[in-house]
Amino acid sequence: MELNKVYLGDCIEIMKELPSNSIDLVFADPPFNIGLKYDNYNDKRNYKEYFDWSKKWIIEAFRILKKEGSIYIAIGDEFAAEINIILKQTGFYYRNWIIWYYSFGQNQRKKFNRVHTHILYFTKNKEKFVFNSKSIRIPSARQLIYNDKRANPIGKIPDDVWEFSRICGNFKERLGNHPCQMPESLLERIIKTSSNENDIVLDPFGGTGTTASVAKKIERDYITMDISKNYCDLIKKRISGQISEIKRNSYQKGGDAGRESSKMLQFKINPIELFVK
Repeated sequence: MELNKVYLGDCIEIMKELPSNSIDLVFADPPFNIGLKYDNYNDKRNYKEYFDWSKKWIIEAFRILKKEGSIYIAIGDEFAAEINIILKQTGFYYRNWIIWYYSFGQNQRKKFNRVHTHILYFTKNKEKFVFNSKSIRIPSARQLIYNDKRANPIGKIPDDVWEFSRICGNFKERLGNHPCQMPESLLERIIKTSSNENDIVLDPFGGTGTTASVAKKIERDYITMDISKNYCDLIKKRISGQISEIKRNSYQKGGDAGRESSKMLQFKINPIELFVK
């Protein structure tokens, strides 16, 4: 199978064509099974059907990953626990349960507004895996607020709560009519963390092509796929540079570093003082 190519078809069948132990990193943002409108996919399967389908593609992802490979899966509240169990049953080793927090949440009428997505990070080997901490470090509170000489000059490893703006349906960054476009900044962090230059990154649910686009920009090879011809065509245009994501400066400049700064500024007042006045 050729590298740096977009494949049209079912991800399970396409992954079956790949040799075992051939992929360095898998990022997957599968349908959440909550009734979103995709081009030609039913996002409202019954529980068992969705669970069994998830198990099949995760088993294939395990097979094709190299022994030191990693997998990240973005998933909603409804099936995060199930995907976590499937990953463990398949043989993956747990690293982090990351929360992607975004300020532009989804308004609800009879429950709290949703402002997060789960990103499950697992590795194929318990001890040996790629984790390029120097590539993703951000300024720490010791540096930003306290000017502490003990602070690591290259910053700290990000926390497991990541703040990136969600790309809503009416944002100018939106590409095509896909309901779930991932921000490039988020994928850049994942790919830089868990792969090296010239490694192979695979995304079984290509969507708008964020994974492939970022992989190409930071000199990784990629394989991506989708069952929709319209989405595949969109990915090809994005990779060729015919269309591109317009980034939001507020999040590019701030991100987790900005959140760390604002969080620490809030607590420069002693919390006890709030109760004694």
